[in-house]
Amino acid sequence: MIIPVKTSQGNYDIVFGRGGLNSAHEHMRLDRRVLIVTDSGVPGEYSEKIASFCKTPVIHTIPQGEASKTLDTFKELLEVLVKSSFTRSDCVVAVGGGVVGDLSGFVASAFMRGIDFYNIPTTFLSQVDSSVGGKTAVDFMGIKNIVGAFYPPKCVIVDPDTLSTLPSRQISNGVAESIKMAATSDRELFEFLETCDINDPRSTDFIIERSLLIKKNVVEEDEKESGLRRVLNFGHTLAHAIESVSEFSELYHGECVALGMLPMCTSEVRARLINILKKFNLPTSFEANADSLIEAASHDKKLSGDKITLVYVNSPADFEFKKIPFSEYEILLREAVK
Repeated sequence: MIIPVKTSQGNYDIVFGRGGLNSAHEHMRLDRRVLIVTDSGVPGEYSEKIASFCKTPVIHTIPQGEASKTLDTFKELLEVLVKSSFTRSDCVVAVGGGVVGDLSGFVASAFMRGIDFYNIPTTFLSQVDSSVGGKTAVDFMGIKNIVGAFYPPKCVIVDPDTLSTLPSRQISNGVAESIKMAATSDRELFEFLETCDINDPRSTDFIIERSLLIKKNVVEEDEKESGLRRVLNFGHTLAHAIESVSEFSELYHGECVALGMLPMCTSEVRARLINILKKFNLPTSFEANADSLIEAASHDKKLSGDKITLVYVNSPADFEFKKIPFSEYEILLREAVK
């Protein structure tokens, strides 16, 4: 399946289907120098497969985890490009999860003011969310994604077969983002998540496909997050605060999003959300220092002056943007950790 995405910086295709990794060269121009960025948790055969299609491949592996998403690693990759004599006509390919994709895309956006970038997401979370939309970034001073750029890829290859090597916790971590999108934008997907069997490949494919279509439609309508695209932040304000407080070490991103959704919906939606989260072994409660969470949230990109814009879900596929004083949000944060 080809899902076209239109952006002001150029259009690109999401190529979705099992076995897509084996035919990736049909959708990417690899007859040049290619920096393939992967991490230590991704099976080596994935990057080796892409390398086999390239004229001059350079594989660079970074340590797995959010701790690699820094300006130090950004510099490290730029040094690889320079030392390997890359030019403006060469490209970068990300093979991995959201950290690899965000980091590689940012490097591609900056090297020689921008070279071609391709994304091959290999985790559930990156396949349904972070690989689409052109957001690239690194973390800085403990603040997630605060330094980055909008830089769309030339193509995204989404192959659900690459999920077969993931532990179940990583699958659940990604499903949290699909739950987020279903809650705000797709009642049918929300109801499907309540009843489906995630162990059935047909369920996996349906969830990924519907999530990609939601992300595509939102991104095309609001590329730079000035309006509708903010709906994708449902659950993320609290999630980013939890990540910052824990220094990205205790909970996965999707697990933090799961927690972040619960204070931002009606009691009816919350009850249904809790059932779905439990079904997918996602957390529904946590312990944290409220003052630390508030301090972390005060750096959120959605904060404007003394007010913050939040996504609130009234019923599945029925949401609203609420702009409230940050002092009111502090109360919500304190209640969330009780």
